[in-house]
Amino acid sequence: MLDHEYSPPANRVIIALKEKGVAFVSKQEDLPNKKSSLLLEMNPVHKQIPVLIHNGKPICESLIIVEYIDEVWNDKSPLLPTDPHDRAHSKFWADYIDKKIYTSARPVLTTKGETQAAAMKELISSLKILDAELGDKPYFGGKTFGITDIALVPLYSRFYTLEKFGNLKMNEECPKLVAWGERCLERESVSTTLHNQYETYDFMLEIWKKLVVE
Repeated sequence: MLDHEYSPPANRVIIALKEKGVAFVSKQEDLPNKKSSLLLEMNPVHKQIPVLIHNGKPICESLIIVEYIDEVWNDKSPLLPTDPHDRAHSKFWADYIDKKIYTSARPVLTTKGETQAAAMKELISSLKILDAELGDKPYFGGKTFGITDIALVPLYSRFYTLEKFGNLKMNEECPKLVAWGERCLERESVSTTLHNQYETYDFMLEIWKKLVVE
């Protein structure tokens, strides 16, 4: 597994592997400083992590990898529903998270001024839609922790960073998502993968200083 400990896409794959109880070796990439020759060989198109190398063959793109993991190691902890409609519904929201949440979060954490403020407004609006979709369910799939939860939960470790950067309180904006994130952290797969919110803030602050201040 070509990995980086603070990468949300890589975190997704690690969580999925742990949910399945699959033994793996994590190779940390020195990003953004240098991309290894193995990464360039295994993902020559996008040259990005995560990359899961299974039986010598690479699988790229985090949600595709999560679905692959669910299909290959299908004897325990299903990550996608078997019912076609429920499966499509889960994949819809996972895709929404990729296209609306992480796309908005990136400029919040890497810009300033009007650009940052506009991105924060869009992000909160999108998160509120997810908050409503979650409702009173323990997980997005109901009682089962699955691909939609895996898609979003790495962002939970950035909630404190979003509060600091955006001058807001996540518990007031999206209370159900905050409670959901705390619930997810009770799972060993999540708690042993994600850094705590304060460590993540320190890491993101250093990136912000390099990208924005310098």
